[in-house]
Amino acid sequence: MAPTLLPGDWALVVTPRRFHRDDVVVIEHPGRPGYEMVKRITAGPGDAVGERTLGDDEWWVEGDFPQGSTDSRHFGTVTGQELKAKVVAVYWPAPRRGAMR
Repeated sequence: MAPTLLPGDWALVVTPRRFHRDDVVVIEHPGRPGYEMVKRITAGPGDAVGERTLGDDEWWVEGDFPQGSTDSRHFGTVTGQELKAKVVAVYWPAPRRGAMR
């Protein structure tokens, strides 16, 4: 899958009441406090990942470019506390302006 966000994109983010599978989110890296990354939620509480079912506050996040992404395949699940915001739109550069898909 091609990356949804490209270097140089400026995005609008919001803090939603709930997160859902396929949301593009800003997370805090579990092993590096203060370091934020943009990932896509691919599984949430109650979903199966491999042979494991995620718990009540466990989320599985992956980058859109698997070969070059540090994500849950490397550091495991993230908690709801590590989900910081949801990306809702790209607003710069102008030719890429639009809602998140």
